[in-house]
Amino acid sequence: MPPSHASAPECPARVAPPIARTLAALQAQHPHGQDLWVFGYASLIWRPEFDALETHRTHVHGWHRALKMWSRINRGSPDCPGLVFALLHGGSCQGLVYRVAASEAQGTLARLWAREMPMTVYEPRWLPCPTPDGTVRALAFTLPRQSPSHTGKLSPDRYREIFAQATGRFGSTREYAEQTLLALRAQGIEDRALARLISQATGRIH
Repeated sequence: MPPSHASAPECPARVAPPIARTLAALQAQHPHGQDLWVFGYASLIWRPEFDALETHRTHVHGWHRALKMWSRINRGSPDCPGLVFALLHGGSCQGLVYRVAASEAQGTLARLWAREMPMTVYEPRWLPCPTPDGTVRALAFTLPRQSPSHTGKLSPDRYREIFAQATGRFGSTREYAEQTLLALRAQGIEDRALARLISQATGRIH
């Protein structure tokens, strides 16, 4: 992880802004002239698609990473839905936090919206993330449990079926899950629950 090039401002206690339902609303929530911080917990770790001035390993409390969001295009199909990760309420989650230059903030938000919000399924939230220079307010994409895209509890047999069959325009659910696990480990993050799920679904130790 590159060293910090600028002091991160302490994240003040504040009332959470309303969930942004449009790109314009999300962009309006980011203060003009300030660097943007983004929290990555799955594919944003191994395919961020934006330039970061610095990157730190971090964690959020009150949310956890879960392979419990239906994907009918990217990692599956309408006939054989696959799965992608979501940030669900409860627990905690380790990941990476990225600092994007203020001059690139609005453009990065637009690209993130196009990537993560084509169907406006996720709920973008600003979550506190500790860094070596203080706690920052970082954008994260969360999923409400009441969403139709939330899978609810899946049986081990259902996971095995999905891992064996589900493939979409960006590849299979299995490839996506395994790539995320490898990327987490490369950053020194061990997600034992994810490793156990993949091992059960594939019949291979991970």
